[in-house]
Amino acid sequence: MPTMGALCLPLYFIDGQDSMLDPKLLRSDLEGVAQRLAKRGFALDTERLAALESRRRELQAETERLQNERNTRSKSIGKAKANGEDIQPLLDEVSDLGDRLDAAKTRLAEVQAEWDEQVSGLPNLPHESVPEGQSEDDNVELHRWGTPRTFDFEIRDHVDLGAQTGQLDFDLASKLTGARFAVMRGTIARLHRALTQFMLDKQTLEHGYEECYVPYMVNDDSLYGTGQLPKFGEDLFRLEDERGYRLIPTAEVPLTNFARDEIIEHKALPVRLTAHTPCFRSEAGSHGRDTRA
Repeated sequence: MPTMGALCLPLYFIDGQDSMLDPKLLRSDLEGVAQRLAKRGFALDTERLAALESRRRELQAETERLQNERNTRSKSIGKAKANGEDIQPLLDEVSDLGDRLDAAKTRLAEVQAEWDEQVSGLPNLPHESVPEGQSEDDNVELHRWGTPRTFDFEIRDHVDLGAQTGQLDFDLASKLTGARFAVMRGTIARLHRALTQFMLDKQTLEHGYEECYVPYMVNDDSLYGTGQLPKFGEDLFRLEDERGYRLIPTAEVPLTNFARDEIIEHKALPVRLTAHTPCFRSEAGSHGRDTRA
């Protein structure tokens, strides 16, 4: 369901830590990458990636060889023509080389696409300080602040309180849209607006963030850039037209992609950006299925 969300995003790099999986690292130290990913419970198919990389190199070499050979033969045509020689055999040969080159390029593109598909779903490498574990049950508590409060009455969450006051109206939202939506009314709607303003003012005026207003739709490249695709594709809303834009699941997606395909000087870091946006997630998977509105 669509929810309201806000993001304060400092873009930064940590010395010695991989911020993303570098294809060069995968090709030069595949086993090392597999070992690091295994610490977070991810099994990397090293045999498949190694086979794809071997095939890619073969096709890359073949493509370059055919390109060079065709260039050489093409130059020979001019010389033969100047000498009054029959150039038809050379033309036929160059044509054949062109067909073979096109076929090799097609196979190379297919292998590269399969490689990209395999790699796009890989998680980030864990930092060496992260404890090994298969799930959140293996998390290690490093610090605790404060003491949990106890009450002499039954505690109710925001859903129960909102429904009780009538200012969080699920029945009306169900009539307007469907299940798992809510209409905020009265003081709760006002509180929602006040919290939004408080967050933006806090981050921009006190912490140096730049406020941004971003599109609510993005292209697939942006979603691959932040890791929503391919893993969370089923949770995204997609426009059914030739553009194929998707509604943003969080402000993080457009904000992070400010830096996509850009080289940012170290002295310019961190880049602090903030925005308040709706967050459109269908939560079709298990994540969030039992989360209250």
